[in-house]
Amino acid sequence: MTESLRWVKSSYSNNGGQCIEWAPDHAAATGEFRIRDSKDPHGPQLALTRGAFAGLVEFARHHG
Repeated sequence: MTESLRWVKSSYSNNGGQCIEWAPDHAAATGEFRIRDSKDPHGPQLALTRGAFAGLVEFARHHG
């Protein structure tokens, strides 16, 4: 996970600093959805499948 990615802040992350970012270009190119904590850009990343990412977005819509 060392390549340079373009990170975008989630539109569901406007709640007082609890922000996640994702790499949409990487997802489009590979089908792997990477997410990270925007407060720790050099920290760990999660790599999710399309279905898992869709579930995360759905969860944020209902509980975010």
